[in-house]
Amino acid sequence: MSKSPDATRRSERSRRAILDAALTLVGEVGYNKLTIEAIAARAGVGKQTIYRWWPSKAAVLLDASLSLSGEAVEEGGWTGFPDTGDLAADLKTVLRITVDQFLDERYDAPTRALTAAGATDPDLGTRFTEQLLEPQLALYKARLRTAVDAGQLPADTDLRLMVEMLVGPLTYRWLMRTAPLAHAHTDALVDVVLRGVGYVTTRPAAAGA
Repeated sequence: MSKSPDATRRSERSRRAILDAALTLVGEVGYNKLTIEAIAARAGVGKQTIYRWWPSKAAVLLDASLSLSGEAVEEGGWTGFPDTGDLAADLKTVLRITVDQFLDERYDAPTRALTAAGATDPDLGTRFTEQLLEPQLALYKARLRTAVDAGQLPADTDLRLMVEMLVGPLTYRWLMRTAPLAHAHTDALVDVVLRGVGYVTTRPAAAGA
């Protein structure tokens, strides 16, 4: 007796095909020319299948980018923000990975498209920030907090501001294409920011020690 089709597995295949199609197409034609019809045709599904799960092409692209981000974590064996005890080295490692992703065509077009769409669509912009950006920034903040606890950063360090000082210039350079992205740039950025906030490499000695 033959088994009946697995609807759950079939739905997941369709969902995966839709997300892959959205990522591929936005790289080929750009966000403005991206349509639900084109995504459906590339994925081999009907338009109504897409609208059953997403209200717009922006929503499809956001979920596709979230999925891509998750795959990058798995591919890189990412288990969390590194904490080797050397804050400078840990920040440089993560920012180098960020540079590599920005230079990867799989990430570049979708992220640029979402950034542009989010600037004119407040709801999408909020979802983009809450679901994709804030979780990443929270990892930076948590690592900086351990450095504060270790006495490597001043107790009154504004952690959110420091995260933005690290991530903001890199994002600006990538988004505006003001200069090439390179590991040397992010290494220098980390050094400048840490020097500016008064980073010390070891815990201060206890009084009377």
